[in-house]
Amino acid sequence: MFACRQITLTQFRNYSFESFRFNENIIGIYGRNGSGKTNLLDAVYYLCFTKSSFNRPDAQSVKDGFAGFRIDGRFEKAGENHKLVCILRENNRKEFSADEESYTKFSEHIGKFPCIMIAPDDVALITEGSEERRKFIDTLLSQLQHDYLEQLIAYNKILQQRNSFLKFAAERNSYDESLLEILNNQLLEKGSFIYERRQKFLSRFLPQVLQQYISIADNDDKLSLEYESQLNNNPFEVLLQQNLQRDLYLQRTGTGIHKDDIAMGLQQTVFKSIASQGQRKSLLFAFKLAAFETLKENKGFPPVLLLDDVFEKLDENRMQNLLEYVCVQSGAQVFITDTHKGRLQQSFVKIGKGYDLIGL
Repeated sequence: MFACRQITLTQFRNYSFESFRFNENIIGIYGRNGSGKTNLLDAVYYLCFTKSSFNRPDAQSVKDGFAGFRIDGRFEKAGENHKLVCILRENNRKEFSADEESYTKFSEHIGKFPCIMIAPDDVALITEGSEERRKFIDTLLSQLQHDYLEQLIAYNKILQQRNSFLKFAAERNSYDESLLEILNNQLLEKGSFIYERRQKFLSRFLPQVLQQYISIADNDDKLSLEYESQLNNNPFEVLLQQNLQRDLYLQRTGTGIHKDDIAMGLQQTVFKSIASQGQRKSLLFAFKLAAFETLKENKGFPPVLLLDDVFEKLDENRMQNLLEYVCVQSGAQVFITDTHKGRLQQSFVKIGKGYDLIGL
């Protein structure tokens, strides 16, 4: 069993100091909007990923009027207990430790305590640009393959260096060809590695998303999903050569795996241009549940599942089917937030499993 059993928050978001125990594997958290439900889920996420689920600086997670925060968690995994601590010091320096051992590189922690979060803003995965879908795939792959995360971090660093080089070259109206060759070779090495890993992974993963969609929507809706990359048709090296003048003019690297996407089609049309709200919700949950199953299969145990305000996303019947799936069939620990205590209780009673109910 893998579960978070206790979490203590100090100066984190709207919490001055609060401690919570989670004895059951189904945890319902209820309260008015702004009471701290999402913040509590995000604290669990912090301990799994060393950062917030939201794209925000760590300093924005400090309670107003204070300096620094601390998140202290106790996890159970394979019969062993683990202590995880995330601290943001007053000088904005972050520290992270597992079982009293501090990490020198936070990336070493990713994947050891797997987690999937479904939150209201996640609809951006379907409706917004390619960056959202790359982030989703990278987050999932980083939990599965540590070397993938290392190569991705290195690629992004080299990409920044090449972009700085292009900007400087444009300002000087000249550039050092030998330095550009070095940057290109480094980018090629990392980018080709990432492309091959994404290609291999998505060839298995996207069919699983389609299967989940059919199960949730009760219809295939003629949905199509395809890995879209500039490297599908041309070697990375050729792309860099062909686009050099354009890169110099725009002062940024316009080709590479940082432009990858997942093409989503519906009845041979772009999905988001014609999909209904129900279809968008179904596809979002299909991506998340396929990720959940992938982690479960890879790790040998289900990841912690954080469901934030999902009752507003699905009708009652689909919500009950989802809860039956994640709370009973999967064996995962599930955190679920809602504004209505009664709705949570009613849903949990139908499932027939033990649960904790926390009011904020």
